[in-house]
Formats: sequence, structure tokens, C-alpha cells
Amino acid sequence: MSFQVYLSGEIHTDWRDEIRRGVEAAGLDVVLTSPVTDHDASDAAGDHLGEEREGFWRDHRSSKVNAIRTRTLIAASDLVVVRFGDKYKQWNAAFDAGYCAALGKPYVTLHSEEIVHPLKEVDAEAMAWARTTDQVVKILEHVLRES
Repeated sequence: MSFQVYLSGEIHTDWRDEIRRGVEAAGLDVVLTSPVTDHDASDAAGDHLGEEREGFWRDHRSSKVNAIRTRTLIAASDLVVVRFGDKYKQWNAAFDAGYCAALGKPYVTLHSEEIVHPLKEVDAEAMAWARTTDQVVKILEHVLRES
């Protein structure tokens, strides 16, 4: 069974690569997708539409262009993994989790125990809370198990 997994959230560590390596090592038939993870490219997603003098409007326009990718890939996915890092507030990741909940799309959160409390509502809708990328791979192995 082939599975589409969207990897949402934090862009400052290599957690996506860890999951990719784990999926490959386990021989899983999984296609991993994600948002644009180059911060500058994401911020500039709408710049080709014209110059903006105010930061708010530049961010607003770029967020809408980025949302085309995000919404399309989330809708096409079988599962979404939403990573929350400890260093930055990932409001976009929280939004993606809420979007998944609204769509009835299963998602797994990935974060440390230190931020359980602020994420209690997000975790309450998740199918699982993982602390490590290895745990995410184990979830995928179980879901894709033939028998």
C-alpha cells in the first residue's frame, strides 16, 4: 500500500531527513511531501506579483501563495506529521493541524514533552503524539503492515 505523508512544521532542524532515512531503511512505500522549507524562498513566494512597501502585505501575499502548495498537499495526503520545535513558535504548524482536523485528515504531532501543555488542544485531535522521528517511522510501519 502506497502512502502519501505531508511533513508540516518546524524548518530549522533535519527532522524531515531523519524520517526520510527511516522510511527508506524500513523499505516503506511512502511518498513524503512538505512545504517550502527554505525560509527566504517561503517569505518571497509572492514577490513576483509586484513590490510591496509594507511587510504585512508582503507576508500576506506570500502566505496565500504558500497556501496553494500546503492545502493541495495536505488534501492529497493520507497522513500529516506536524512538527513543533522548542525554539520557535510554529503558528503555521498549528494552523496546519487545525486544517487537518477540519478536513478529518489524520495527523500525528511530533514534539518534546516540554511543550505538551501549550499543544494540548492540538494533541487532543491528533491520532498520536510522537517524541522522536523514529516513533513516526514506527507508526508508518504499523499502518503499512501487510497483515
